[in-house]
Formats: sequence, structure tokens, C-alpha cells
Amino acid sequence: MSKTMRHHWLLLGACGWVLLILMFASKFMNFRAVDDYGEKTDAHSWTEPVNKGVKSTPLSSPERPAPRPSDLPSVMPAVTEWQSVVEKRIELLSSVCKNSTLRTLTHVSISKFVLDRIFVCDKHKILFCQTPKVGNTQWKKVLIVLNGAFSTVEEIPENLVHDHEKNGLPRLSSLTPAEITERLNTYFKFFIVRDPFERLISAFKDKFVKNPRFEPWYKHDIAPAIIRKYRKSHRDNDHAGAGLRFEDFVRYLGDAEGHRRMDRQFGEHIIHWVTYAELCAPCEIHYSVVGHHETLEQDAPHILRAAGIDGLVAYPAIPPGITRYNRTKVEHYFSGISKRDIRRLYARYQGDFHLFGYPTPDFLLN
Repeated sequence: MSKTMRHHWLLLGACGWVLLILMFASKFMNFRAVDDYGEKTDAHSWTEPVNKGVKSTPLSSPERPAPRPSDLPSVMPAVTEWQSVVEKRIELLSSVCKNSTLRTLTHVSISKFVLDRIFVCDKHKILFCQTPKVGNTQWKKVLIVLNGAFSTVEEIPENLVHDHEKNGLPRLSSLTPAEITERLNTYFKFFIVRDPFERLISAFKDKFVKNPRFEPWYKHDIAPAIIRKYRKSHRDNDHAGAGLRFEDFVRYLGDAEGHRRMDRQFGEHIIHWVTYAELCAPCEIHYSVVGHHETLEQDAPHILRAAGIDGLVAYPAIPPGITRYNRTKVEHYFSGISKRDIRRLYARYQGDFHLFGYPTPDFLLN
């Protein structure tokens, strides 16, 4: 009898350990959210956000994000419903553009920097403004197919998409002033946005942590320059070994004067984190549609239809959950950042939050 009881208690103990392991694993997995089309985030990279003992806001589940104004039901809305959503986005954009208190954050000249961001498809009269870290690779594939080089997006090699010398996508800046004006006035124009802070996290991970396309200048040139100027405490010889932290990145972006001087040094590489206003000049160029990354499952097919190309090309399959706003991830990355630095960062990106209807991140600011 005693042997049976011993086996019984051993079995119960083993079950208890299994339950504990499963509970730990489920919490651990909360940080593993799919980020940029099939790429998964690291569970916890100690070279990224630095927690300095600051008490963080309780983490919410990425499966149940806070409601956001740009969110739409998961069911595909009818064409008229989607058209209403598009019109409201454009009305909001126009209204914020008229707000004089935000003018310095929302208005930019249509410079060569802006024209370099806009890709042209003359065959179907489409202009697409590139806003990195919101799934732009997929839209460039769509335009490449429309230009006739490939019959489906699946056939296009990844390295070709980002080779702007060979991908066959002309930029608006390559045309004459008269040709530029004619296309801006008559072509279907669109671009995509996402929550500004989540986009910055994606840019930081892609360029300074993972760097999947092997662009060494981000880690070897840009990161050390940011660390030297913005890391509060470091030894002169530990720049490369320590790696850029999200805290350093936030401090650089929120420095109103300092970031401009450094941006001139960094050149075109800043496109991954400058504001949407700086990239696409939405208060100067009258776009036909502004899509939202958070509702891309609904927006993509409707954009194709509105541009008159839905029968010619299909948008690449979107992995489930990849476009969902992940408040847990945002809280995690900002958990060790001072309120002063977060407020300075928000002051720079405030125009983007207002122009595209994203709620102020009070859970980080207050």
C-alpha cells in the first residue's frame, strides 16, 4: 500500500512540474509575435530594451489588443463600407493638415527626398509612396508584376525587390518637373501607415538587431555614432560589443536638434524611421487612399480594386495576426525608457499620430 501511495504522490508531483513548465512557456511565448511577414521576433534580446528597474505598466496579451480607431472588423467590408472608411481617413488627414499648431510636424516641401520615395507605374497610372517597416516589400512586388517582368508576386526573388537599379520601378524623381506634376495630378496615389511607435520598434529590430539583408553600415557606422552621443554611461571601447540599445535609439530620435545633424550624416538610411510626413508629404500631395497596416487584410484587396488592378495581380498572402497592433510588444520595449525621453519622442511623431488617427499612447506617457 505504501509503495502504491508513493507512486501516487510521485505522479502528482510530476504533473505539478509539467503544469509549472507550461505556465512559464505560455508567458514566455507572449513576447514571440510575428513581425514582418513570416519573421518572428526574438523572445527577449538583452541588447534591445534596457530595464533599469523602472516599474513598467502591467503587460496585456497581444491576443487582445486595445481597440484602435483604425481597426475594422475581421470580416471583409463591402465596397461602400470600405469607401466610407477611406473617405473618413482622408477627411481626418485634411483636417489635421489645416491645424496650424501642428504645421511644423505635418507640412514638408515636395523635395527630391520625397520624390525619391514615390514609385511609378505608368502602365496603370499608379504612384506608391514607400513608408518602410509597414510591408512595403509586398507592394513593390505588386508593382513589379504590373510592369510585366513577372506574372505573379511569388516568382520575384527577394534580392531583386530591393535592388532599385534592376527591379524596373522608376522613381518620380527621375522624371521632368512637367511629368511629375502631370502624374501627381492624375494618377491613383496611395501609401500605407502603421502605429508610429510600433513602426520604430520594427525599424530598430530590422536594422540594428537582426539585419537580415546584411546592411553592415547600420551596425558598424550608424549605431556607434548614436551610442557615442546618446548612451548615458559607456566606456570608450565598448561601443561595438554592447550594440545599440532601444533606449539609445529613442534618445537620438527625440533630440529635436541633434537628430537633424546626425541625419545629414546618415543620408538615405534614415528613411526607416523618419516620419510619414517627411517621407510622403501627405499635406502637400493629395493621396487617393491611405491604407493602415493594422487593417491590411481588408485594405489590400480594396486598394487593388480602387486602382483598377484587382484582376491583374493579387496581394501576397498575409500570415494570420501579423498586422495586429501588439501593445505588449510596445510596453516591453518602452518599459525601461524614461518618461522624459518618451515624451520627447512623441513630440517628434505627434503629427503622424494625429494625421492618421492613432490614439496618443497615454499608457507610455503618463
